[in-house]
Amino acid sequence: MIRILTVAMTFVAATPLVAQETLDSIADPMDFSATASSRTGGPALGFTLRTGVSSNPRYFGDNSSEVGADLGVALDYFRLGRLEFGSQDPYSYPEGFGITGSFRYIGKRDDDDSDELAGLDDVDASLELGAGLRYATRDWQVFGNVRYGVIGHESFVGELGADAFLRPSDRLTLRLGPRALFGSDEYVDTYFGVTPEEAAASAFDAYDPDSGLVSTGVELGAGYRFNDTWGLDAAVRYERLRGDAADSPIVQDDDQVSARIGVTRRFTFGF
Repeated sequence: MIRILTVAMTFVAATPLVAQETLDSIADPMDFSATASSRTGGPALGFTLRTGVSSNPRYFGDNSSEVGADLGVALDYFRLGRLEFGSQDPYSYPEGFGITGSFRYIGKRDDDDSDELAGLDDVDASLELGAGLRYATRDWQVFGNVRYGVIGHESFVGELGADAFLRPSDRLTLRLGPRALFGSDEYVDTYFGVTPEEAAASAFDAYDPDSGLVSTGVELGAGYRFNDTWGLDAAVRYERLRGDAADSPIVQDDDQVSARIGVTRRFTFGF
């Protein structure tokens, strides 16, 4: 399973007065910013947890999908003394520049799960951690992130994206925007390359891809708040593999579609 769990943690972009957060950003790349506050008080913490199901290709380039678990967590608010992050208001939304971070989990690729990969080495599960920048307004946002596989592929990836927001009500937020993923030599080789030894043991020719653009696509998402505590968040993403990734003999289909839906629950402590 290429992704059995996705994780996003979010501290959102700050206005000149105070950092603000919107619940639908739980579906976005992890992002955060901080502003010092003149307020004082004890420690306080607020976060939103999303749990649900997802459907993803079993591996990058597969022409079939399977269902797995989905998890997301967004840090909405944190206060420690005079330092204050985010917003206590569940209906706020981010504005301005913010320093960003990004997490992604990629599940193990195992030829026992895909007969067509027989002879290829298994690829261990990976956890990517990174950072970047985001600029947001009420109606749109743009962002860029760089991540490194601290567990697993041990290589760099970069992501660029943008979203337009439509807010029919204070409870419903719709978002739509493009995505582009870039990978280093090691990343592209891990998921799309075939070594001479693997070629001798499998039905694939040897293939040594280079770094560059891995995929482009678009994501459509929606977030709905039932009340201040509970909500629903869903997203569908279409991606098309590009460059050396698309030319890999492993790839069965250049077009990749993933989807997820989950219930969100906001938690607050120490307010």
